[in-house]
Amino acid sequence: MVFSSNIFLFIFLPMILLLYYNPFCQSRKFRNVLLLIASLLFYGWGEPFFIWLMLISIIAGWQVGLRMTAAATPRKRKLWLSLGAAFHLSMLFVFKYLTFAATQLGLLLQKDFSAIQLALPIGISFFTFQLLSYLLDIYYGKAQAQRNVLHVGLYIALFPQLIAGPIVRYADIEREIVSRQETRQDFTAGMIRFSYGLAKKVLLANYLAVIAMNSRFIAGQEPLSVSAAWLGAIAYTLQIYFDFSGYSDMAIGLGQMFGFHFRENFNYPYISRSVTEFWRRWHISLSSWFRDYVYIPLGGSRCNRGRLALNLFIVWSLTGFWHGANWTFLVWGLIYFLLLILEKFTSFTDHIGIFGHLYTLLAVITAWVIFQFPDLGQSLSYLSMMWGQAGNPLFDERAVHFLTSGWLIWLMGLAFSLPLYPWLAARWRCWHSVAEPCLATILFLLSLIATVAGNYNPFIYFNF
Repeated sequence: MVFSSNIFLFIFLPMILLLYYNPFCQSRKFRNVLLLIASLLFYGWGEPFFIWLMLISIIAGWQVGLRMTAAATPRKRKLWLSLGAAFHLSMLFVFKYLTFAATQLGLLLQKDFSAIQLALPIGISFFTFQLLSYLLDIYYGKAQAQRNVLHVGLYIALFPQLIAGPIVRYADIEREIVSRQETRQDFTAGMIRFSYGLAKKVLLANYLAVIAMNSRFIAGQEPLSVSAAWLGAIAYTLQIYFDFSGYSDMAIGLGQMFGFHFRENFNYPYISRSVTEFWRRWHISLSSWFRDYVYIPLGGSRCNRGRLALNLFIVWSLTGFWHGANWTFLVWGLIYFLLLILEKFTSFTDHIGIFGHLYTLLAVITAWVIFQFPDLGQSLSYLSMMWGQAGNPLFDERAVHFLTSGWLIWLMGLAFSLPLYPWLAARWRCWHSVAEPCLATILFLLSLIATVAGNYNPFIYFNF
């Protein structure tokens, strides 16, 4: 089930809200149990077989957390943490990476391991990282182990952020699980935020996806012109932003409607003046997770240049492979590793002013080309078309078609990738009281029309 589907918008969400806010039973226990059951149904709608995997992971994490708390010595606490982390990472490896590893081993040994084919459970990367953060927060004393397994289950399975994040830290919502306060102001703000996210997905990302998919398909048949290739790459750059930031907006909004407050996951990343800044603004929950739980424990940047380079290499290799079991994701991660090393060792972005925007956009668009193709050969072929090295023309009718057939989408995509919202909110006195609710209502209605009329189009990050 996805947030932009008819069954979610017209059946699942209204029913859960009616039951959650019913006037007859308003206890915290009832509401938590309702949300947990609803979350399991939400996940089971798309992955009925893999509910058991998530339940086993939840129970294992709950038990390890209790054992760490009861451990008599720091050594035993560390042992339990190691066992818990090994268990969850092993589950992630088996279901996400074993097929890939077997294929690569088969190529190396010239043997056929094609029988090893495991389906990828939706959202396994996200709920595994949340379980790891639960154990690590307990280990470092940032949170207390939860004695009620249902509360751990609710933290992991809570449907707004279950499938594609943002990655929520247990320490951030520990108190809200047992003592949150639902308010009319939060509910209204959550509805508005959800409407914005839904509009990003169905009014922008889905239409930009058509241009991006067409450009990839045509590039596989014949060379695109330089302009058409760039337009396809830019369309994907905008698509993945509106797709994933739209999901995050909907998740944050839904959480707020039920009294939870998740951290922001995007902060207008395409206005960045460096790749370093870009990763402070893009998928903040993932980049901060790797920073706090991998990069800093490795030594962070408070070390010599050789160790700093090693730390960044480890982090960005893991970041690449976190996105999927494919060499293209590793290459994508290593591109950012090289760019970040260049920026940290030279600080050249501090001296190029406005050209930092251009440099960052070129780097990000190029990296997204690597990211979106399943094969490195296809990525390099597409990049050669973008830079005119494939003998392709500079401009043609297809580029004109890409531009003119969706000129309004292009205009809106470029405009809303900029911080237009905070600019309006700061300058228009009646923005929050009048203009914003009206705008959100219009966008929600337009999104409903597009959802009813459109086809199923899953979120990109469902694959990860």
